[in-house]
Amino acid sequence: MAKTTKVSATHESSGLIVHISGLLPSLSPAEQRVGRLVVADPADAARRTITDLATAAETSEATVIRFCRSVGMEGYPQLRIRLAAEAARRVEPPDARVVGGDIPPGADLAQIIATIAFNDARAVEETAEQLDPAVCEQVVDAINGAGRVDIYGAAASGFVASDFQQKLHRIGRTAFAWPDVHLALTSAALLGKGDVAIGISHSGTTSDVVEVLQQARARGATTVALTNFPRSPITEVADFVLTTAARETTYRSGAMASRLAQLTVVDCLFVGVAARNRTKARRALEVTAEAVQTHRVGGARRSR
Repeated sequence: MAKTTKVSATHESSGLIVHISGLLPSLSPAEQRVGRLVVADPADAARRTITDLATAAETSEATVIRFCRSVGMEGYPQLRIRLAAEAARRVEPPDARVVGGDIPPGADLAQIIATIAFNDARAVEETAEQLDPAVCEQVVDAINGAGRVDIYGAAASGFVASDFQQKLHRIGRTAFAWPDVHLALTSAALLGKGDVAIGISHSGTTSDVVEVLQQARARGATTVALTNFPRSPITEVADFVLTTAARETTYRSGAMASRLAQLTVVDCLFVGVAARNRTKARRALEVTAEAVQTHRVGGARRSR
């Protein structure tokens, strides 16, 4: 029986710009041009007529209408209203030089620090805003009842996978992280019903992670995808999809910008699992912390 993918839907109260940013790779090139204009300056886009926006994006009015429908709007009037509301609630950076998240040529270190801090904080806040608690709850349920949890990620996402594995391991959950694709495939081949496989990929297009998650799903495991793009290939092999809201900026690729957002989701899931077994989890954390106490400078094992 085919499984139904459950996506962490963007809430109405969360950012429309976050939603559009996540859909950009799945749009046609002409629609992407419209989307980039909207994301870059929502207030300016809201002021434009459909003809103005089409001209600025070097496309047709029909394409703007298709763009509206692709991102879930009934038409251009609804998009303008939502963009105006988005612009009104948008938090501006404390430093006036931090504009659009990019680091311009000649920026001094103070400006670089302010820009990175603002963007990192925004990634965490926007990720939390658009996470669907109902889907998170189902993922926590699956992890909590799993016989085994295998976590997969490549490059920067691989570090996040290792972090999640270590967290789950410290509260007594059987969890593994597999950065090597061959080891990952063999691990996925041994999963079955009652196990959980989690694939982490910012782009959602990392073939190694997609292939492994597909293998795990074919074996009957519950599959979870953590990605920045809700229509990316990894979502097609996942039972549950959780999304981040990280944006690329100058000198910082999506893989770099995504880690804090991914870790935010990981921490939410970890605390959710720990809260289901509060006494056992607390005891496990105490025991594991005590086990390494003597390996800290000035540390001494506490007497019982």
